[in-house]
Amino acid sequence: MSRKLTPYLFVLPLMTFIALFTYIPIVTSLNLSFREWDFMSPDKPFVGFDNYRLLLSSHEFWNSLYVTTIFAVISVPLRLVLALGVASFLTRETLAPRLLRGALFLPSVTSTVSIAVVFSWVFSTDYGMANALLQSLGAGKVPWLQDPQIALWVLIFVNTWKQLGYDIVIYIAGLQAIPRELYDAAAVDGGSRFHVFRRVTVPLVMPTTYFLLVISVIEAFQVFTIVSVMTHGGPAGATDLLVNMLYRIGFTLFDIGTGSALAVLLFIFLIVLAFIKARVIGRRVHYEA
Repeated sequence: MSRKLTPYLFVLPLMTFIALFTYIPIVTSLNLSFREWDFMSPDKPFVGFDNYRLLLSSHEFWNSLYVTTIFAVISVPLRLVLALGVASFLTRETLAPRLLRGALFLPSVTSTVSIAVVFSWVFSTDYGMANALLQSLGAGKVPWLQDPQIALWVLIFVNTWKQLGYDIVIYIAGLQAIPRELYDAAAVDGGSRFHVFRRVTVPLVMPTTYFLLVISVIEAFQVFTIVSVMTHGGPAGATDLLVNMLYRIGFTLFDIGTGSALAVLLFIFLIVLAFIKARVIGRRVHYEA
């Protein structure tokens, strides 16, 4: 009996940690989504699906969902395409590619708050580096973070700049796992670099692409710090991503029930997206692999 219990005792601390900080909060949030609570009142009256009905009938929720979807649809493919392109040039184990890998990976492990503050200065209308560069070229000032048509693109750029290094490193690992003999065979057959990249590299790196696609979409729907520091969801709700809206409802308005309902809806939405990706892309990945 002791031999059978030993493996479980080894994983018990980790499972306890996961239960305390993952599973119990999920169940608690689900319970609160059916109740009305303001953090202070000892009572938490049961209101059924009222919180969900309030969200689904709110223009603010649908605008936030639309903005978040646009953010993900633009930023995720952009990250993956750029990462694969850059990784293709950094697979060699020489000094220069190694230094570039480190330089590109550094933003992904840098504090998001620090990055957001720095880029807030860079894209400041009055004293930012971006407008100073434009003025030196004879152009006028651009209200980067005040224009509803531009602000979301700035956030996409900043988030891509921060996360790109991680994607590059993962792609490099996937590219280095491709047998060199396949490239030699393609070269003997007279394939151009583009055709080799399209017919050999892209199909064989699909498992890596699928992995990055899943985690990148989840990350895109959970972006909060950059929005909170740089735009606060403005201007006019143009950058009001779902997690920013969740924070505002739960921790500014202290409407914990509605905030929990939004968290549950976001969780369900991500689960559905993951299922669709597994059905549509996952089969292709396993087939090509």
